[in-house]
Amino acid sequence: MTRDLSYDAVMSRNGEIMKKALGFDYAQFETGGIAFDYEGMMESVPYTFEEIRDYQLNHGVGNTALLELRNLTKLARTCAPEGMGARILVKDEASNVSGSYKARRASTSVQYAKAQGFEGVIAATSGNYGTGVATQAAMVGLKTIVVQECFDSRGVGQPEIIEKARACEAIGAEVAQLTVGPELFYYNLVLLEETGFFNASLYSPFGVRGIETLGVEIAEECKEKYGKYPEVVIATNAGGGNLTGTARGLLRAGAKDTEVIAASVDLSGLHMASDNQFNRKSFTTGHTGFGVPFATYPDRSDVPRSAARPMRYMDRYVTVTQGSVFYITELLAQLEGMERGPAGNTSLAVAFKVAQTLPEDAILVVQETEYTGAGKHINPQLTFAKENGIDVRVGDPAEEVPGENIIIPSHPSLVKVSEMDINKTRRSYVKNAVKNHKVEEVSKEDLEFLAAEIKSDVDAVKGFLDELEIPYVK
Repeated sequence: MTRDLSYDAVMSRNGEIMKKALGFDYAQFETGGIAFDYEGMMESVPYTFEEIRDYQLNHGVGNTALLELRNLTKLARTCAPEGMGARILVKDEASNVSGSYKARRASTSVQYAKAQGFEGVIAATSGNYGTGVATQAAMVGLKTIVVQECFDSRGVGQPEIIEKARACEAIGAEVAQLTVGPELFYYNLVLLEETGFFNASLYSPFGVRGIETLGVEIAEECKEKYGKYPEVVIATNAGGGNLTGTARGLLRAGAKDTEVIAASVDLSGLHMASDNQFNRKSFTTGHTGFGVPFATYPDRSDVPRSAARPMRYMDRYVTVTQGSVFYITELLAQLEGMERGPAGNTSLAVAFKVAQTLPEDAILVVQETEYTGAGKHINPQLTFAKENGIDVRVGDPAEEVPGENIIIPSHPSLVKVSEMDINKTRRSYVKNAVKNHKVEEVSKEDLEFLAAEIKSDVDAVKGFLDELEIPYVK
């Protein structure tokens, strides 16, 4: 019998396809309401932390340098009040075999896929994750297919995404490039069903558990070099796995008092699934178009329950402009001799400003860098922006309007961050959870789950529910 490949039919088989492609059933973690056994799902990965770490070290992943950015720190202090200006450190993840921290995210998925006898792996991603999967799979003899959202309807592709496709193909992966829209996850499901390959999803517990080693390394290296854990760790936030895995690693290592700040590029006003707005942004990841929706409803991903749940771990959520990130990328290269990709420097731009609010003896860690080159470099990205009608100029980034202009700061003191209302974000999460799970009354178990999900308490959840006029068990 011929399978029905219509969009609705394939999407209706999502659970069945995912169960086969991941090797376990998400239903075992469900409780019947909003809540599910998150920690149980995370522990379903059949490897200890030590086994994950050892595997990574034997496959070109981890043990990356933690570098103190002395010149950037010095510059930040010239913009700060007397006695202020934390030491800025960066974990140089560009030295991983694939050129980014995504190799950590890929390694555990590939390790499991190989052990379970899968012939290949599939990843739906337009970012560095594709290269991470391809490198890890190549090492153990597995095939790789990367599915990218790359073009608008004119066939014009983002230079950064095209560069990542080139990198994947160079390693031997097959790359399927699609136009922007809902077909990405559909086509991913079709390929998983047709090939029988493993779903190396960004949002599976395998992927997020792999990032925990990054958080542990940061904590251990700071403790060894400076005698204490960092006061602040800043993570670029998109789908949430980067922050989630890093924060879990910090907690695992004992850094319970370290403040975790989520950082995204401000692309407010641009719709990520809009064909005519797709090429009017200069950041394909690490921006609010992914960061906010996935923070407030993480299960919008390609698996039934996402392991990336950043609201559980973030203490603050801040944004920065595109122009400021490009500016800091240039400063990193010219002051520290480190040429790294701008997407990975989103958190560095935030760190430059946040450091000015902390005392000089505080330690602030930017938890990742990424490789740069070809379409990932700022020059082709700014050229592409101009070709798409974006006004690129030097001035005050406070005047930047996403999709209309990119303003490079004329002075380092003009680098600013905008604080998102974390309670508003928490309220949105609670609202979305009730809406998407269609519960008529929030149970006691759900209340406790929601409190953990938004890093708050049950009384706060009840307060949000009262505002939303949603009933719950008293």
